[in-house]
Amino acid sequence: MHNRVMNSATSGVGRRGFLGCAAALAAGSADAQSLPGSSTPRFAVSSYSYWHFKAERYPIEKVIEDAAKLGFDGVEILHRQMTDESPEELNRLKRAALLRGLSLVMFSIHQDFVSPWADERGQAIRHTQYGIELAAKLGCPAVRINSGRWRTIRLFDDLMKVKGDEPPIPGYTENDAIGWCIDSIRACIPAAQKAGVMLMLENHWGMTMKSANLLRIVEGVNSPWLGINLDIGNFPGDPYPEIEKLAPRAAYVHFKTYFGGGEYYTLNLDYKRIAGILRQAQFAGFVSLEMEGKEAPQSAVAKSLDVMRNAFA
Repeated sequence: MHNRVMNSATSGVGRRGFLGCAAALAAGSADAQSLPGSSTPRFAVSSYSYWHFKAERYPIEKVIEDAAKLGFDGVEILHRQMTDESPEELNRLKRAALLRGLSLVMFSIHQDFVSPWADERGQAIRHTQYGIELAAKLGCPAVRINSGRWRTIRLFDDLMKVKGDEPPIPGYTENDAIGWCIDSIRACIPAAQKAGVMLMLENHWGMTMKSANLLRIVEGVNSPWLGINLDIGNFPGDPYPEIEKLAPRAAYVHFKTYFGGGEYYTLNLDYKRIAGILRQAQFAGFVSLEMEGKEAPQSAVAKSLDVMRNAFA
């Protein structure tokens, strides 16, 4: 997920244990389709699919209603899309999902840990801790987090021209940024563990655009409460080798579609191939749609669900 102006897994845990966390993320379902080795995962839709950072926010409850009608299993809520964070509103959303048989599976937030200044990193840590609190109140078992980026390239369009390869702030290195990310996420782990909410680090535009950096961060934090959110549309080069690197340790997947042409870019993805990679990796979590095309979501989200079903058929 991106703004045009952007502001903002574990190696210490065994493979079997990490896949267990991924299975738990899938709403504790006993459905055999969500178990390792299954051919069909459970499908969610991100509320972002209906909004794309437009001036008028698309209501989360309408996303829940549409998701139920279309046959999704869950809904992912984008924090920036919310207009009301009161306990009453959070309870209304929980009730709306329950009555429609949907799980609220992920709470997606934005933060930026890539800063030489401790006060800025502290602000990002507090924002993440607040996101964990909101997720717990909503009953979401996971929070999507970002590493952040240098912000030496201001506009996203310009960042795309260099395929996300942003130069560091003068006087600092990529190793500095990875260290900041590790320390900041470690500071959030106690809150995540206490709330029973996993943090999911995405290969988002920034430090984790490179899968090697993402893995270094996850390994450095070394906690069962930090997993990987694999976004199949966030690789500027050949996506398949990168997907293959992350799939065995992914606990959640973002599935991009671009009906009507992408808001920011369009990728011609081989969805069958990607589904095969995930199946080979015994992926057991949710696959969540991020429809990022310009076509109206009322038609494009339904088409996207068909693409998802066909890919994993």
